[in-house]
Amino acid sequence: MATESPATVLVAVGANAAIAVAKGTAAAMTGSASMLAEAVHSLVDAGNGCLLLVGLRRASLPPDANHPFGHGKELYFWTFVVAVVIFGLGGGVTIIEGIDHLRHPVAPQDVLVAYIVLGVAFAFESISFVVAIRALRREEPGGSVLRAIVRSKDPAIFAVVLEDFAALCGLVIAFAGTIASEVSSDGRYDGAASIAIGVLLIGVALVLIWQVQGLLIGESADPGVVRCIERIAIAQPSVASVRRTLTMHLGPEDILVAIDLVFHADASLGDVAATIDRIQEGVKREQTAVREIFVEVDALMRRPLRA
Repeated sequence: MATESPATVLVAVGANAAIAVAKGTAAAMTGSASMLAEAVHSLVDAGNGCLLLVGLRRASLPPDANHPFGHGKELYFWTFVVAVVIFGLGGGVTIIEGIDHLRHPVAPQDVLVAYIVLGVAFAFESISFVVAIRALRREEPGGSVLRAIVRSKDPAIFAVVLEDFAALCGLVIAFAGTIASEVSSDGRYDGAASIAIGVLLIGVALVLIWQVQGLLIGESADPGVVRCIERIAIAQPSVASVRRTLTMHLGPEDILVAIDLVFHADASLGDVAATIDRIQEGVKREQTAVREIFVEVDALMRRPLRA
């Protein structure tokens, strides 16, 4: 999945950059507030894609003395920056522009250009959205898209999905505002559409912030991963029980594990050492995202007497 994230983001950046130019040209020709809002939207999305690429590159840096567990959380930090940019620049600018058009309404001109650009933009955004959805499905097969977004640990994918979804919704709003202004010759519909697009962007930014904050603070691995780790541990003859298993995502494909084990009292020091090695090897073989495993021998327990 780590190799798919840059490709998914690059597709989104290319599509949004081209669409931003087209929308900006159409906004200048038509004077449409909603079209200008969409141009700002696409420009922000393209810039955000570049920030995600920075996060992916920074997250891939090897561990060093100051960051012994690597730089995986850089990706989460840059995704948080993306959410702030969407909230402030994307949502704020479009709402301000919409309010200005409500106060000084001007009906859009040459709307045919706007319709053509909106149609082409919808096609390109749909392609980017499908690519992002497929990447998300490979990461979280089965279930709904919403569930996949909530469970996903890779912001380079779910951020693109959310941005593309907002872009498609924004295009529909812009189309509705433009056609309403043309039919009624009232530019206030166009301004209202710009405000609606701004509110949509702020909503997406809040969802993205909510999703990333858990990962940034330190979110545990999927319960299925934890069950797999405990299954491998308890299968060892020398292990009596698992006290607790702590996990934390340091990145989409980088999980830190600390497991507290109780060994049987007749297990020798050599048995304990060999068992820990087998657990570490088995977990890393079945769960490739697990990079570091720390095992704590908490206590020794006598084997139960057999009847």
